[in-house]
Formats: sequence, structure tokens, C-alpha cells
Amino acid sequence: MEQTGEAGIGVFTGDLSEYCAPDELPRPQQQYTIPGILHYIQHEWARFEMERAHWEVERAELQARIAFLQGERKGQENLKNDLVRRIKMLEYALKQERAKYHKLKYGTELNQGEMKMPSFESDAKDSEVSAVPANSQLTWKQGRQLLRQYLQEVGYTDTILDVRTQRVRSLLGLSASEQNGSVENKNLQHLINGTERRKDSKRFTHSIYTSHTHTESKDDADTEEALKEFDFLVTAEDGEGAGEARSSGDGTEWGEGPGPEQPQILELTNSHTETEKMACSCLPSNKESSFRKTWNPKYTLRSHFDGVRALAFHPVEPCLVTVSEDHTLKLWNLTKTVPAKKSASFDVEPIYTFRAHVGPVLSLAMTSSGEQCFSGGIDATIQWWNIPSSNVDPYDTYDPTVLAGSWVGHTDAVWGLAYSGIKNRLLSCSADGTVKLWNPTEKNPCISTFNTNKEHGVPTSVDFNGCDPAHMVASFNSGDVVVYDLETSQHALVLKGQGDSLPGSNHINKVVSHPTLPVTITAHEDRHIKFYDNKSGKVIHAMVAHLDAVTSLAVDPNGIYLMSGSHDCSLRLWNLDSKTCVQEITAHRKKSEEAIYDVAFHPSKAYIASAGADALARVYV
Repeated sequence: MEQTGEAGIGVFTGDLSEYCAPDELPRPQQQYTIPGILHYIQHEWARFEMERAHWEVERAELQARIAFLQGERKGQENLKNDLVRRIKMLEYALKQERAKYHKLKYGTELNQGEMKMPSFESDAKDSEVSAVPANSQLTWKQGRQLLRQYLQEVGYTDTILDVRTQRVRSLLGLSASEQNGSVENKNLQHLINGTERRKDSKRFTHSIYTSHTHTESKDDADTEEALKEFDFLVTAEDGEGAGEARSSGDGTEWGEGPGPEQPQILELTNSHTETEKMACSCLPSNKESSFRKTWNPKYTLRSHFDGVRALAFHPVEPCLVTVSEDHTLKLWNLTKTVPAKKSASFDVEPIYTFRAHVGPVLSLAMTSSGEQCFSGGIDATIQWWNIPSSNVDPYDTYDPTVLAGSWVGHTDAVWGLAYSGIKNRLLSCSADGTVKLWNPTEKNPCISTFNTNKEHGVPTSVDFNGCDPAHMVASFNSGDVVVYDLETSQHALVLKGQGDSLPGSNHINKVVSHPTLPVTITAHEDRHIKFYDNKSGKVIHAMVAHLDAVTSLAVDPNGIYLMSGSHDCSLRLWNLDSKTCVQEITAHRKKSEEAIYDVAFHPSKAYIASAGADALARVYV
């Protein structure tokens, strides 16, 4: 079992199984990949950020609640001080009337002690009043008896003393018939506050009155009777509110259980159609909605005269560029807005308009520095632009240096563009059947051409591989997705389309590459979104995502969410882990059976945007 080596050290040569239990046999070590680790770290970081935002919002809510309660307390103190002043004035006036009456009847002065006009130096008196315990039973009882005596002398009935009790009951929303059948009490209920309050107001009233008047109820039968009416709040409302979900100001839903208006995932039966399943899968689950952000439209970009085909955000600033079928590009600064009419959103006016194309502009790509952009049009040209400052004056004179160059390499419309900052490369795909790689810094910028013989069909969209910058991916109208090696200009892998054999059913409108995982995502004319493994070339997942053709896709910079746009006028946000829809937004109108052309995430800020056939671009926060 043991042999001695040259150095006299024992060397084990036996069978390991003799010393290992069956369940302790060595197991193959789990393989970790750099992309997988990066994706996990980014996912955890994003989840932590969302949880931190969750707590910050909740802290702000509690601070606002505290401020509200402090304001209520201050208001009650002011009301009490005002009533004390009024009582002192009544007491002084009553003493004067007594003295007058006694002198007229008996002809002598009535000895009431020292009579002087009450002074109201608020700061000193309030501090003195506050020094007396607020719940002092003796002070309360004596004051109540004194007030009863005064009111009887001036001819008022004891009904006035029931104001406080009636106030409590009215805040509870109880009807007058449940309290007392007398007409006097009904009128009093109406005069004080007969409106029905919300459940939250009842809870708030309960907490205020139970803490402030519980000690008073021992000596005051009326108050004690009124406080008995609060008993139902502890049992009934706690049961009703146990499952309520709260909502913050930005729409993010909190709480574990579903509220009365919160949508739930529906259990699908075999009788449901594919479209119904897709629609049901778009409803957010409670667990997902606890940490996700809800996007709401805030900015409307109005200036184009025809459909907005594409848009791209500046990598750092709150700015974006749009391209349109009206032959122009426009630069927008989201900090320069005007309030929209009859809406909570803002209208944004462009700060610069780019003009060089002689037809509709179809595609756009922004450099990683945000200083330049590229546009492709139906005129088969690619225009290279220097982006002006975000503070440029819209009325400045024309600057010819904005147009950095114009490339004529394609012979038909340029449908798609993609930029990579690693080696400063640009990809373009055209209706002429080719995909081209460009280096803007060279005199002859076109480096290589792919699919020259249309072996895969006509390309519709291109993107750089997020995990491997030496490869790019292109989609074709045949349904094929091809991964190309940029060094050899040869295809490395063909991701074959799967589905119906009907003509045009496999047409792909958009292809994007996941930023950290070897996954390619495609948007199809047949309403599907498909996920491909770049290593095996197989379809990982396919789903019906919209009610009409899916036209555009975008993955957020952290690789957690996917956004899709469709001709059904909706944007949908998908969780890439569960492949479920977490939000749907409808913000564009159809024009000639087309609606949304493009969607985009801001690389570093909480903005998303959509471009539509209705000549509008919208930004959501």
C-alpha cells in the first residue's frame, strides 16, 4: 500500500475507495466562468441597489408620516390654546354681567375677587399651560364642571358638552341612529362632521384618541362611552388590512400579499390560447414587484414630422438623439422642458437638427464617448456626426464641422447600425444583402464585407457580441441568426430559425446580444421573442411576447431586464431570469398599421425611451 521514494517519503499507491465512504467519493468540481461570475455580481449589485432604494423610499414615507403627525399635534395644541382664550374671555364677560346684574338688583357691588382683563402673551402662557400635565384628571374634571356651570348660567343646555363625544363618533363615520335617536344629536352630528372617513383616517384617529384620552375616560362617562366605539377597529380593520399592498409615489408596489387591486398570476389551463397565455404571463407576480421599478411616461419629444425610426441615449448626460422618416436627426436635452397641456408630463423641444440625408433616416448608433454618432438612411449612405454640446443654442448659426463624414459603401437602404468602443468599430446591414465592418479613423473606412452572395438572405439587424468583441451577430429575413468572426470574416456559427414554414413567418426584425452572457435574443415578425445559446447554437427559450410583430429589443446595462416594442402599441419589460413580463406600457398610436419602431435604455441613468410611427418619441422614468 505504501512505497518509499528516493527521498524516503511515503507515497500512497493504494485504492482511494478503501478509505472513502460511498457518499464521500470525490466529485467533479463545478466549473465557473468569468461571464457567469460577472453576471452574478452585477445581478446581486443591482438587487442590492433596488433594495436600498426600497428602504430609502420607505424611510421617506415614514419621515413624511412623522411630519404629518407633528403637524396634527401642533394643530391640536393651537386649537386647545384658542379654546382656552375663548373660555377666559367668556369667564371675564360673565363676571362683568354678574356684577352689573347684582348692582342693578341690590344696589351694591358684588365681591368676585380681583377682576382683570385676561392677557394672552402666547409664549409665556403656552409654556405655563404645557407645564401642567395634559392628562391631569383633576384639572380636566374641574374645568369641565366650571364650563358646565357657566353654560347653565347663560342658558345653554348640556348638549354642548357632548361636542367632544360627537366629534369622536363622527370621525368614526357612525350614523346618528347608532348613537342617539334624538333630533338634537342628529343636528349636532351634521354640524360637526358627518362625512365618512377613509380607513386610514380611522386608524389615525384611533391612535390619537386612544393615546390622548384613555386616562380621561375613567372620570368622564360620555368620553368612555364614545371610546367603546373604537373596539371594532382593533379586530375588523386589522383583519381587512393584513393583506393590503402599499404603493409609493413612483408606483413601486410593496408588501407580500396581493391587495384588492393588485393583479395576480393566473393559472393557465389547456384551453387557453397562446395569446391568452402570453397576456397572463405579462401580469407581475407579487414577489417580482417587490423589487422592480415601475416606469412612467414623463417626457414627450415633439418635433418630427414623420415616424421616428430609431433613438439612442448619450452615455452619461440626460440627452438623446432621434432619427426620423422626415430626413432629419434631432438632439434633445431632457433638462430643457416645458409643461405639457392637460398632462403631468413635459414636452421637450430639440436643441439641434442634423440634415444631410436625402430620404428617410432608418438607423442610428452612438459612440461610447457620446461625442459622435452615425446614421443610416434609405439613401444607402452612412453619415458620421459630431454631436454638439447639450447646452447649444438652438438659434446658433450653422456649424459645418458637425458633419464629420459621409460613407457610400452600400447600394440600398441601411437598416441597422451597431457601434463597439473596444476597437472603435461600426457595423452596418443593408437591403443590398451585405453586412459591413467600418473603422471611422481610416481613409478607406470599410474593413470587410459579409454575406456578399446573400447566402443567408437579406440582413435585418446587427450587433456586437457582448461577451466576445471579436465576434458579431447578424439576423436575416430568412430566420437565420449568424455569428461572424470579425478577424477572418467567416461565419462561426449559424443559429437556425425554428417555427412555421410559411413565407415571412421567420422574419427577424431585431437582434441584440446579452452584455455579459453568451446569449443572443431576437424579435420576430410572428410575435415571438427567442433566446439562443451562442455556444451550442440552440434555442434556449421561445415565447409569444406581443399581440403583433415584435419590432425592437433592448437589454438594460446590468443584463437583468429586457425591453421589447411592438406594432401592438405596447412596450413590455421582461425579467430575463424568469422570462416573465413585469410591466406593460401603452404610449404610442398606430399609423398605417405600425406603432413602435425602437426602444432603448439609458446606459447610466434611470431612463428608458421609445420611438413611434406617430412621429413621437417618449421617455419614461
